[in-house]
Order: sequence, then structure tokens, then C-alpha cells
Amino acid sequence: MCGKIFLARIFDVSISTIRQTVLRKDYMWIGTILAFWEIFVWFLVAREALVVAIDSIFIPISYSLGYATGTLLGSYFSIRWMGGIVGVQIITKDDNKELIGALKLRGYSLSVIKMEGDKDNQYQMIFIELKSKSYLKLKELVHRIDSHAFVIVSDTKKVWNGIIK
Repeated sequence: MCGKIFLARIFDVSISTIRQTVLRKDYMWIGTILAFWEIFVWFLVAREALVVAIDSIFIPISYSLGYATGTLLGSYFSIRWMGGIVGVQIITKDDNKELIGALKLRGYSLSVIKMEGDKDNQYQMIFIELKSKSYLKLKELVHRIDSHAFVIVSDTKKVWNGIIK
């Protein structure tokens, strides 16, 4: 019984996590179908788990472990299958030619805006949109050249035109 609950929770929570990702990407029909299967499996498992006459701590433990494992696997599959695009904003000291040159050399399409900070400090903000699978390489490059850069990473819902690395 515990194994059945554990596996079913992995399945329905993985579906739930993937459903949330596809809905953020505006795939409403896929999200709707996944929602049906998520709740269908959840209902069957929850009903069975709650009517079992076993006074064992292993039922709630297997239920909880299945939930946690489903979250992990669903997140992994969402990243692998859905990919997506992230927007990266890098705020660095003014005129960081080394960083901009390194980014351009590696093919990143970027925009740079001059900024004014506190106490008359000058900064620049570098905007880059890229596939989320490429983010770690960008992070390593920025950290190697300017370890004090302030970096903001956001999930991008849609992109029109432009160049995405």
C-alpha cells in the first residue's frame, strides 16, 4: 500500500509541477488536460490512503515522500522539456568594456543602458535574453569577469523578434 501511494503521488505531483510550467507559458489546453489527470490520480490515491484501516505512520510518510519526490521530478522534467527563455539584467560599474566584449565575443545579443546610482556612482545595466539552458554558462562568465556584478534573472513569458542565444 505504501509503495502504491508513493508512486501515485510522484505521478500526480509531477503532473502538477509540469502543469504550472505550461500554464506560465500560455499552453492553456495542455494545462487543462494535465489538471484533469493530476486531480484524477490525486483523488484515487487520497481516497485510498484515507480509508485504509492501518494505524501506521508509514502511510503519511509515503504520501509525503511521494509529494516531495514528485516536486523534484516535475521540476526536472519542466526544465528539460519546456526550457524557456530567461531575461538577465547585469548591473555593473560604468564602462565595463571587458564584460561587454566577452559577452559579444560569445554571441550574446545585449543592450546596455547607462545608469546613475547613489553618491554620484555611475553604473550600466546589460540586458540579455537567452535560453534558460544557456544561463549557467553566462553566470560563470559574468562571475569570472566581474564577481561584484548585481545580477537579476527573470523567467520570460514571451519574446518577439530579436536574437536569442
